Amino acid sequence: MNEPELPQDGRPVDVYLGLLRIRMDTDDYQLLLSVVEPALRAIEEQRLPALDFTLDESGSGGISQEIRDEAALVIATAVTGRLDNEVIELDVEGETGPVRVVTDADTASDPVRRGEIADYIRERQQLNDELRGIAEVSNIPTDI
Repeated sequence: MNEPELPQDGRPVDVYLGLLRIRMDTDDYQLLLSVVEPALRAIEEQRLPALDFTLDESGSGGISQEIRDEAALVIATAVTGRLDNEVIELDVEGETGPVRVVTDADTASDPVRRGEIADYIRERQQLNDELRGIAEVSNIPTDI
């Protein structure tokens, strides 16, 4: 998404991108825009189910954690319309190690809610592992 193409209608995501443009190095900001452009376009066109988007290390092509976090916050701002989103790290005690999650500021500062989110992620990982095991023994592809 080129800078002149960004709508200036006061949407929270535009405000957030404007703040990032001031705060970030120009090259990093351009890289951030290239990362979030597909997601922002999909959100704008209301075609999220078809969007395949990842910010994990394997799918990020060597993008720094800082830019991945900012990209997650930009997308969260576009989806929620909130500027108080935060990236938090949760220890889910699994094979994957800590998990980074975007949430609102109130939830980020609430240890009970953080624990509930971590429990949910653990349950999902366990269910995914069970389903993957069933698929493997049934000779069904597990990479979908």
